[in-house]
Amino acid sequence: MLGATLYDLPPGQRVCPYHYEYNNEEWLLVVEGKPTLRTPDGEYELKPCDVVVFPEGPAGAHTTGNRTEQTARIVMFSSKRTPKATVYPDSDKIAVYRLDDADTDSIIVRRSAATDYWDGEPEAY
Repeated sequence: MLGATLYDLPPGQRVCPYHYEYNNEEWLLVVEGKPTLRTPDGEYELKPCDVVVFPEGPAGAHTTGNRTEQTARIVMFSSKRTPKATVYPDSDKIAVYRLDDADTDSIIVRRSAATDYWDGEPEAY
């Protein structure tokens, strides 16, 4: 189960917010241009034919943008396990997504919305 999306990144654009995933890995292939990759280790300018793997969890955190004057083209590959959980550290959000066309049971929330496991549940049967 593998998916791929081709992105054309005009100058000044990003593919997505800085994030990492659980239950899915992602890979990036640079087709054209020199996009900038941000990871937990810092920022790097990539070049055509560079391939980067983003493992599950915080070590795989990333975003890719274009700081050049030329359009960059990249392919993002991803395993397609569902549901997937995505963490957005910069905005302190967590998302749970289904990987189909239905929005049912997909959600993005701020971590501050966390609640206790038993919150709202009946006391006993």
